[in-house]
Amino acid sequence: MLKIDNLHAYYGKSHVLHGVNLDIGQGEIVALLGRNGSGRSTTAKAIMGLVDCTGQIAWKGQDILGRKAYEIAHLGIGYVPENRDIFPTLTVHQNLMLGQKGKGQGSRWGFDDMYGMFPRLKERQHTEAGVLSGGEQQMLTLCRALMGDPDLIIIDEPTEGLAPKIVELVGEYLKALKARGISVLLIEQKLTIAMSISDRALVMGHGSIVFQGTPEALRADAYVRKEWLEV
Repeated sequence: MLKIDNLHAYYGKSHVLHGVNLDIGQGEIVALLGRNGSGRSTTAKAIMGLVDCTGQIAWKGQDILGRKAYEIAHLGIGYVPENRDIFPTLTVHQNLMLGQKGKGQGSRWGFDDMYGMFPRLKERQHTEAGVLSGGEQQMLTLCRALMGDPDLIIIDEPTEGLAPKIVELVGEYLKALKARGISVLLIEQKLTIAMSISDRALVMGHGSIVFQGTPEALRADAYVRKEWLEV
């Protein structure tokens, strides 16, 4: 569904990504791992048209490099950034309404699905999003992206700062996406959740992909884990 070839990205004169190659199939969970500053979040922003890039980014065979972020979202790619970006003065329900694609007709996801997966959001649906806990805000951003009925969702550090029980819940949530045929690009530092739910693992270092393989192959590669992942 998504194919990236020889992707280079820049922040002004700073060359951040160096020839990244990446592909994601339908209903596949791909974990993009690496230390802070390795280029993982920049890769997500490049896909969404948020940084200057050269190379090729094809979505369902269609070149999307250079398109606006809202155009890319309308094509079926959802994005959950690391900083969550909720609308703090709007209620939980209003935040979800803003993510809804059209009138929701034919969508795989609706309000009942969101509230069913995260009952806490249902309890707080009339509460302003700005007063939610960090975990609740993370649930809300994930659900808001799903309300757009994406075929691929890019999630940047969804478990950052969350309690272990919420981390487990996020993992179950991502498996539910796969069960509905939605592809996931999971950007993570925590190996436990990424290795337990992903079909393939990619490791980034200094703006390049330094490893691609199954979670089992990564577990067996002590050099890659020590050199590029372990602090």
